[in-house]
Formats: sequence, C-alpha cells, structure tokens
Amino acid sequence: MPEISIILAGFADAFTWVNLLFVMLGVAAGQMVGAIPGIGPIMAMAIAIPFTFALDPLVAISFLVGVNKGGLFGGAIPAILINTPGTPDAAATTLDGHPLAKAGKPVKATRMALFASVTGDTVSDIVLITLAAPLAGLSLQMGPVEILALMIFAFSIISGLIGDSLIKGLIAAVAGLLLATVGLDPEHGTPRFYFGYFELYDGASLVAVAIGMLAVAEIFRRIAAARRAGPQPAISLGNDDPAAQRVSWAEYWGCRFAIARGAAIGTLLGAIPGIGSTAAAFMSYSATKKTGTGGGPEFGQGNLRGIAATESANSAVMGANLIPLLGIGIPGSIGAALLISAFKIHGIQPGPLLFQTQARLIYGLFGAMLMANLMNLLIGQVSLRLWARVIRAPESVIFPAALLFCFVGVYLSTGGLFGVGLMLVSACVGYVMMAFGYPVIVFIIAFFLGAGFERALSQSLVILDGNPLAVVQHPVALALLILAAVTVIWLSRGRG
Repeated sequence: MPEISIILAGFADAFTWVNLLFVMLGVAAGQMVGAIPGIGPIMAMAIAIPFTFALDPLVAISFLVGVNKGGLFGGAIPAILINTPGTPDAAATTLDGHPLAKAGKPVKATRMALFASVTGDTVSDIVLITLAAPLAGLSLQMGPVEILALMIFAFSIISGLIGDSLIKGLIAAVAGLLLATVGLDPEHGTPRFYFGYFELYDGASLVAVAIGMLAVAEIFRRIAAARRAGPQPAISLGNDDPAAQRVSWAEYWGCRFAIARGAAIGTLLGAIPGIGSTAAAFMSYSATKKTGTGGGPEFGQGNLRGIAATESANSAVMGANLIPLLGIGIPGSIGAALLISAFKIHGIQPGPLLFQTQARLIYGLFGAMLMANLMNLLIGQVSLRLWARVIRAPESVIFPAALLFCFVGVYLSTGGLFGVGLMLVSACVGYVMMAFGYPVIVFIIAFFLGAGFERALSQSLVILDGNPLAVVQHPVALALLILAAVTVIWLSRGRG
C-alpha cells in the first residue's frame, strides 16, 4: 500500500482546475456521443486517444475516463426517449424507460437513470480504490509460471463470454497473439514478420489497430446499415407537469434496494474480464423483477425500479473493469483496453507495478473518477434537453466527421501515413470479423497481452526445464490451468 502522503498528493493532483476542466469536457462529450445511437463512448475514446498525446498523463487519462462515464448515462437518453439504446449497455433500460416516457414522464425516466447511474458508478469506484492496491501486491508475488497460467485463464473467460461462439472467441484470441509477434523478438532481438517495413520493428501500433478495429470498422458498419434504418420518431420533453419533470427523494429512496442490488451485480461482474455491462444490466433487471413491483406500475410498463436496476448495474461495471487492469494488468473491457493505449502513449506500462512506479498517478486517477461522477450528475441535470436534440443529428454528418478525426488522430500519434494505412487494414479486418461474428475485443485484448504472454511463456519453459508436467510443483498455476479447462468445457456447452 502506498504511503498516505503519496495518496493525498495523487488526489490533490486530481482536483486541480486543469484536470477539473478536462474531466468536465470529457463527461459532456461522453454524454453527447452516448446520446447518438451508433457512436457511443468507446468510439469517442478511440478517436480522442491520439489527441491527448500533448496533455499531462493524468489529465489525458482523466479526460478519457470522463468520456466513458458520461457515455454510460448518455446511452440511456435515446433508449428512454426513442426506444433506441445509444449504447448496448442501455438496451435493458428501454424495457421500462420508454414506456414511462410514452406515459408522459420522459424527464422523470431520464433523471432516474442519471441518479442510478451515478450511484452505481460511485459504489464501483469505491470498491476499485479499496481492492486494486492489495490485488496488485498479491499479483507481484506471482512468478512467470503463475502469470502464464493467469493469462490462459483470462483468455478462456474472455473468449467464452464475449460473442456467441467459444470457438470464434478462441480464434480471435489466437489471431491477436499472432499479431503481437510482429516486430523484434523480446528474447533475442531478432525482427519477425515485418515484411520489409521498418515501421513494424517495434510491432504494430496499438493505437492504429485499436482505432481501426473499434472505431473505423464500426463507422463502416453503420454507414452500410444507414440505408436500412427507418426514420426516427419525434422527441418531446414538453410536459409542464412538475411530477413528470423531477424524481423526488421518496421515489429515489424507494428504489434503493434496486440500485444497491444493481451496483453489487455490476461490480461483481465487472471485476471478471469479459462479461460486460450489458449482461450485468439484464441480470440486475431480472433479479429486481423477481422481487415484485414495489407498489408502482408493472415491470415493462414504466416502473422506476426497472430503470434504476439496469442503469446502476451497467454503470457499476466501469469502475470494476479497472480492478483486473490495475491489479493484474489484464483489461476487462474495451474501455479498459483503450485506457491501456493512453497509458502507453505516455510511456507508462500498465500492470501491478503501477502502484510502485506510478502510485501518485493512479490515486490521481481515482480522484478524477470520483470527480467525474459528480460532473456526470451536474451536467446531466442541466443538459438533458440539449442531448435530446443531439439525438436528431444526421448520420451523414456524424460519421464522416468521426472518420476524419480517426485519420488525423492516428496520423499524429504514429507520425506518418504508415499508421493510417495500418488503421485502414485493421478496419477492414475488424469489419470482416464483425460480419462473421468474431469478437473484436478479444482480438484487441490478446494483442495487447501478447508480448507479456510470450515473455511469460519463454520464462516458464526455462523454469519448468521444458517439462509441462513440472507445473504440479506450482500449485497456484496448476489451479488456474484447471479453472481454465473447466471454464472452456462449461462455456462450450450449447455453444459453437
């Protein structure tokens, strides 16, 4: 555990005017892009990463965290108003949010979503602050054999839980590991698979690959689907009834158990790499529905507890996703994987050593996360009508502008057109993977972990003297490998 003085210094760094300004901008941008169906905070984070290069590392990462947190609530706005989730996380919010909006209470529904989202997110952040440092200390006690087994276990979970097919998930993971072998051999310094392009000596750029596969490929997919999309329904917030414009304390307190249950479910599932916030939201909604209506409308007809359950759960996943990232160096979601790109742009290697080498930065990040929750609440309260108009922005404007930002950002971060070409190739690969159901996030996570996986594998072979059976002398590694095998068998039942 870092010294108290370092922790206090980190929080002091977070609460500076510059950091506050960028957190505010990040939250506002996140809410805006979350409110536009098809954009979402992940694409916004991918586009914004290269533009944070000139910023202080804490300011840059705080801005990206603000984008992610703002987008979690922003996705609920179109889900409630036009029955179209702005992000996959908000899909469950449509079940009660849109019926309540049609009943003449759209502002009440969106504010309940905001309050539940901020509450669940704050609970998750507190758990992160409490657990991340002890988990990092524990992971530092693990040797190469245990780290290798842990990565195999993580791959088994991520590959099985993301996407519809375990086999496709494993194929995506192997492909990501293969791409990570491009560049210099970490053991002997021999160049591999660079095909005469000296720009690949240091490996493929994580920023170019991530933006290409996550942002540009999604833009291509959305443009291709734009012609099939129907006209959006009209949006109206013009109800003058005070009861339809606010959420009373009694109504919020009446949802306390739904919010607490959602925060617990989201935090627990978020700490497990690969499950994601969409699953957490539906699981929380189902659990809350089983407890009864609590005196309000039936579930599916505008029950506030249904909105509270889903929004608290999907928002709680965000902070919990950083527990495996900061504790053991394994990203638990797309957002966490993108934060890794930001860390690496600023010369910081993510993983458990961060609490030894960059403790002040990490606790500054924790402070920024708590600040972003407050900004989410304040900005969401005052800008709801503005985001309702943002939903109407035409895709013919949104996607070309986003594509332009992708080109400029990758050009600046990689220092030339080669990075742009790599981004376009990655986008084509990502588009094909999406079309055939191969999970892109598994590919990205495996690509990031590839160098560490190869290093741990080489060291483990030396420690085990080339005999895999010698792993029995490492009980922790053996237990993790057994869990990986059990996970693959269990998740493969009923799946392709």
